[in-house]
Amino acid sequence: MNRHPWNRLLAWVIDWLCILVWVAVVAAVGIPLYLAGITGGLTAVAQNILATVILVVPVTFMLAGFESSAREASIGKRVRHLLVVNSRTGQRVSFRRALARNTMKVAVPWTVGHAAVYSIVAASAADSIPPSIWVITVFAYVLPLVYIASLFFGTGRTPYDRISGTTATLIVR
Repeated sequence: MNRHPWNRLLAWVIDWLCILVWVAVVAAVGIPLYLAGITGGLTAVAQNILATVILVVPVTFMLAGFESSAREASIGKRVRHLLVVNSRTGQRVSFRRALARNTMKVAVPWTVGHAAVYSIVAASAADSIPPSIWVITVFAYVLPLVYIASLFFGTGRTPYDRISGTTATLIVR
């Protein structure tokens, strides 16, 4: 069996620490723009789109670039001695495959989470949060939990690995 759930979770924590550096840079620019009233007038949908373009898209492309590079791993995976490979051939993944993997792994949950937060904030002003927003919120929490749980069962391949035809494997030296 090719399961390494704790290594994969620790790699993801390390990657998120790196991602938080980008979030801090964006916040250092974005908060003053918001306080100055430049971005404060945007609708919740426009704010979510802007956050996705500025935060989520660059992170998703960066991770895909790392995983499709000669090193075949993000920074966290390198630290934990893991590689992302094509599940059929065991070879390096293409950028397209790595992008599909990280879109499902990072971009979808992150964007759904943003949509939930922006929707809750907008709806709370009206003193009523519709059931559809609760469904989005539950999905934002359940999807990452399913990803984590899948690391511990069966082969340890996550849904995003299965769909993208990838697997994370331990470097054998």
